[in-house]
Amino acid sequence: MATAALLAGLTGTLVFAGPSGGAAAAGGGTGTAGGGSAGSATPYRDDGMWIWYVSKSAGGNPTRIARKARRHGIETVYIKSSDGSTAWSQFTPALVAALHASGLRVCAWQFVYGVYPGAEARRGAEAVSEGADCLVVDAESTYEGRYAAADAFVDKLRRKIEGSFPTALTSFPFVDYHPGLPYSVFLGPGGLRFNLPQLYWHTIGVGVGEGYEHTFRYNRIYPSPIYPLGQTYDNPPIRQIQKFRRMAISYEFDGVSWWSWQETNRREWRALKHPVTKGVAGVHRSGGLYPQLAKGSRGDVVVWAQELLRGAGYSVRVTGIYRHKTVRAVRRFQLANGLPGVGQLGPATWPALLRVDPKMVDWSRRGSPRSAKRSGTAPRSASLPAVRYEIPPPRRR
Repeated sequence: MATAALLAGLTGTLVFAGPSGGAAAAGGGTGTAGGGSAGSATPYRDDGMWIWYVSKSAGGNPTRIARKARRHGIETVYIKSSDGSTAWSQFTPALVAALHASGLRVCAWQFVYGVYPGAEARRGAEAVSEGADCLVVDAESTYEGRYAAADAFVDKLRRKIEGSFPTALTSFPFVDYHPGLPYSVFLGPGGLRFNLPQLYWHTIGVGVGEGYEHTFRYNRIYPSPIYPLGQTYDNPPIRQIQKFRRMAISYEFDGVSWWSWQETNRREWRALKHPVTKGVAGVHRSGGLYPQLAKGSRGDVVVWAQELLRGAGYSVRVTGIYRHKTVRAVRRFQLANGLPGVGQLGPATWPALLRVDPKMVDWSRRGSPRSAKRSGTAPRSASLPAVRYEIPPPRRR
């Protein structure tokens, strides 16, 4: 979903995707029939398709876009509205109104870099004012390490739109591959309300099931509901597209969407149209799927755990590094909640810890958003590089 100048997708300690990105909504994924716009509590629960360039989607004609979308069970279209601080002229009130008149929901998505967070927040708010039903923020590799910028962005965005408006983050799906990406800021309290991880299993090079398990394990700890994003670009096998939809049912994800319109061929469109009503046999959400953290663990997952421990009343510095003081705090938390005091954070402890209201760090108040990698404006883990970029740069997609 990123621009052609960006790298997207990682494979190491925290993950996301780029220009060929997408988000997830469930309708087409679960095969529900009929128009989801009127009945869904959130646009993300509808079947969705992402549009990078309107001109390359059904010839750019709103009537043709709507006709094709509805014919194939697509109820929400995600249209790029801005790139950094620059608005894209393709996203207009007239376009939104025309698609609304045809029964489609329209979500704006913006690619953000973290260099001018205030301007980027204004672009997002402008798309909302132009009639968007939801707003998706695409933050990828350029946002790694930029905690102050992320904090400033969500603060400014929330001052410009209603707090109940359905905002979402779309980014690398494997959080553990990107220790420096501020997921905890984007998805924590006061941040973006939904999480649309770009689960491009075929391009990443993993099976559909493996991709789902990895994504769910690390994304579930953040409070924003998950609506995974699948791919029709890069020619994934049709049977895998169908399995992706069925896995969404098994994981109880209400919606899926796809990247992207201009790269979806006829066979793939037919695959999205075909109803899917059953999950994958033997696959279901497991209570045991949580990150396993211990002394030496690093990354935003640790940042989030430390903010939760602070909310529980324990004195812990938010560094993103799991050291002896964090071990001691976890052990005390475990003993106070009737759990074995092992000092490690795993499936037995996460459910109890996630019931705590976190005490968040306001990174933007500690330094300039433009200098987010300087000491004092980000946790120590923010300087850690991505483990691996599993999705190729946009220009190769």
